[in-house]
Amino acid sequence: MSDTFTTGERDVLLVVDIQNDFCPGGNLAVPRGDEVVPVINGLAGKFAHVVLTQDWHPPGHLSFASSHPGKKPYDFIEVTYGAQILWPDHCVQGTRGAEFRSDLDIAKAELVLRKGYHREIDSYSAFYENDRTTPTGLGGYLRERGFTRVFLAGLAFDFCVRYSAEDAHREGFEVIVIEDGCRAIDIEGSADTTRALFKELGIHCISASAISA
Repeated sequence: MSDTFTTGERDVLLVVDIQNDFCPGGNLAVPRGDEVVPVINGLAGKFAHVVLTQDWHPPGHLSFASSHPGKKPYDFIEVTYGAQILWPDHCVQGTRGAEFRSDLDIAKAELVLRKGYHREIDSYSAFYENDRTTPTGLGGYLRERGFTRVFLAGLAFDFCVRYSAEDAHREGFEVIVIEDGCRAIDIEGSADTTRALFKELGIHCISASAISA
């Protein structure tokens, strides 16, 4: 595999959840999450096609610790689709926390995909809900557009980026994660677990400098 990637018409940049609540000062801040914004702004200029995802939860979402009396953020519960980590309330529909960062400058994005809007199921991946079977429709959209490679950047590396990359691979796309365009929450070693998973699946982890238009 070449050390550099030249982007073309069959490539798409998937920018994951660059929202106020995932950046410093937000309700579910990813450490140094704001640092990815200039990296992603620069990356976007190297792609003809960009898709944004936006976490978009209703009030009282299943994944919120506040929806479960006696539970606190980062506890786990069992739900119909397995283990669910509980989060602080975040990215609630219509709130400032759910808005994209004001310094995110991607005027040419062709699609904004909202996820996590079903109250009873969480959604990390841009491709499937957390039951791993309910599709968002993104896979079909990308295939219909003729894309074959998906490049990912955003927040958080070890959750929404990880699950989106894994599912893009599962859907048959070549997958490249731009690691310096991501930041991790890193709960109990989840960042290293993500890197190991990517290596096992053959998902490339590269730096933004390895991409040319």
